[in-house]
Amino acid sequence: MRNNEKVFLGVTAVIMVAVCCVLGLRMFYHADETVSGPLTPVEEHEQTPSEPEKPQPKPVEKVYVNVFFIGQNANKEEVYKAVNREYDKDIDGSKIKFAIQALISGPKQDEKAKGVYSEIPAGTRIISVTESSDKVIINLNSAFENGGGTESIYKRLYQLIKTAKRNTSKPVYLYIEGSKAEVIGGEGIMLTQPLNDNSLDG
Repeated sequence: MRNNEKVFLGVTAVIMVAVCCVLGLRMFYHADETVSGPLTPVEEHEQTPSEPEKPQPKPVEKVYVNVFFIGQNANKEEVYKAVNREYDKDIDGSKIKFAIQALISGPKQDEKAKGVYSEIPAGTRIISVTESSDKVIINLNSAFENGGGTESIYKRLYQLIKTAKRNTSKPVYLYIEGSKAEVIGGEGIMLTQPLNDNSLDG
């Protein structure tokens, strides 16, 4: 074999080896570019089902009790005046108990500014208000019947009676220091029970 042929064959072999290497590298890099880690399924854009609308809570209707104090009407005449107190049964428990507590607490400052006042003595305290299925017993301390004279005692009793009857349909009884009240105050005002608009007529 001629030297020229040997050289030609040698060069050809080198070229083929080089071409194979280049092709191998291209396949290697091509594979590395197109497959980068494990295949994952193509995510489809799905609409997430919207949550059903929650019903809006109904606005809580406010409940009021009437508490009777003393004030004046348009003719400047003294009358028993009902004022409102907001009542929450989940917080305040018995409606009649809440009303009596509001009565004993007396009128608010803005009500006093309008001439509203109470004849119930400042020292009056509630010992208990007991409500059963057939009656309500209001037990007050002795300060309720002390001081003020006959007219004042009549007024405070009517405040109590009107407030009690406005806030319950059950018979209501007044006790003083744990005993059923039959005579109120040093003037000996007779009181018939259960309490009603005629309790002081005797």
